[in-house]
Amino acid sequence: MSHNDQERIATVTRTKDCVAFWDFVKREQGGTQRFVSHVHPYTLDAGNYVKDYWGEGREASYADFPLLGRGPFGQAVQIRKEDDPSFRPFLFVPRARLHDTPLDIKGAGKSVTVVVWAIRESGNHALAGIWHEGTDLKQDTTVGIQKVEKGQRQYALFAGLNKEGSACGHVSENGGSSFLCRYALHKCNSAAVSPTVPADAPTDVLDRSWQCFAMTFDHKKHELTGWLNGVAGERWLENPQKDNLLSFAANAWKQGHQPGADPSFPPDQYYTPPEGKPRLITPLEGSAELHEFGYTRVRVTRHTRELAALRLNPWWYPHGIYTPKDATSGGPFTIGRVIHSSRGVGFTGWIGGVAVFNRALSQKELLRLSALSRVQ
Repeated sequence: MSHNDQERIATVTRTKDCVAFWDFVKREQGGTQRFVSHVHPYTLDAGNYVKDYWGEGREASYADFPLLGRGPFGQAVQIRKEDDPSFRPFLFVPRARLHDTPLDIKGAGKSVTVVVWAIRESGNHALAGIWHEGTDLKQDTTVGIQKVEKGQRQYALFAGLNKEGSACGHVSENGGSSFLCRYALHKCNSAAVSPTVPADAPTDVLDRSWQCFAMTFDHKKHELTGWLNGVAGERWLENPQKDNLLSFAANAWKQGHQPGADPSFPPDQYYTPPEGKPRLITPLEGSAELHEFGYTRVRVTRHTRELAALRLNPWWYPHGIYTPKDATSGGPFTIGRVIHSSRGVGFTGWIGGVAVFNRALSQKELLRLSALSRVQ
């Protein structure tokens, strides 16, 4: 390892409250030579969750994660476009090895940051985190499943989800779904979007293509924020009622502002971001006005209030992070993919570093970490 690589690694590990950092260079001594993290030593296993849950496909090994031989910290692993639908490999720390350790960030009053240095070839799904989505959804892909488990979501960073290519942070208060939707919906999307770059592009192209994806959850501000290359930016979704998934959040806002509209709607699933004094008022047609608050825009008339837009970055999240009751009910920490019912390919490309911190990093700190994307 070069002195320059050592300095770059130190920039990450010396950042306050780093609990784990995988550079895909450091490995355990002897035996299987698995990747191991700096700070607290978490070794990564290779697995195929389709085999684990459906009983289909082959075992995964480190051979299924080609190495680039270079990257922000000297090495990178490839998450490939697997053609075999029974093969969805990922790297992971089993729950038994992380439960109640510093990586197991959970509960009230806890904040978290996940940073991933990556080159996105395709896809919008998981990069890294504790985000077992569950295998209990009733859909075509779960026919014949052998191991059914409910969601065990805590925190994770995705490559966009509903805004493909953005840095998308996800947290869950209950491990499961949100707003009576089948999916978890507390998520943010950075304003900027990462490009797609072929995984087999020339070396000089790859060296210029590293992106720094990050998510922060600040429990004091109740904000979940996505950052791409150290910049968050504002992102709004107009007319959320028309969105396939965030219409559920719009309905949760409606229920929270019209108590009794649907007596069966659980109050703990209301979405009620603070709406005190508007930070901006824009006149509309007739006597209507558009009131902009911190996380919502509301169309107001003398007699009505209608949600006009939801802020997706940052996203207001007033809860703690899901706390599994024991090691048998919590999810693993995974890199490259998460356990889920759809068995989709997900993100593909190169991952050159994964870091987790048990607080919300500042923009200054994230800009410093993003500068490490420049391969030298």
